Amino acid sequence: MDIHVDTDVCIGAGQCALAAPGVFTQDDDGFSTVLPGREDAGGDPMLREAVRACPVGAITLSAPPE
Repeated sequence: MDIHVDTDVCIGAGQCALAAPGVFTQDDDGFSTVLPGREDAGGDPMLREAVRACPVGAITLSAPPE
C-alpha cells in the first residue's frame, strides 16, 4: 500500500500522526508527512484510521505498481 499526503490540501491538524505515529509525523512547518522508510506503512493496523481521521482528506492510499 502506497501512502500519499497532498501537501496542497493538508492543514497540519496532526490527526494522522496521533492515530498512526509509526507512519506519520509533522514536518517543521507543521504539515503531515510519512516517516522515512514507512511509505508502505509496514502493515500498521492504524493506517486506515489515520486516513479516516484526516479532516480535509489529504491522505490517499493506493496499491503499489506491479
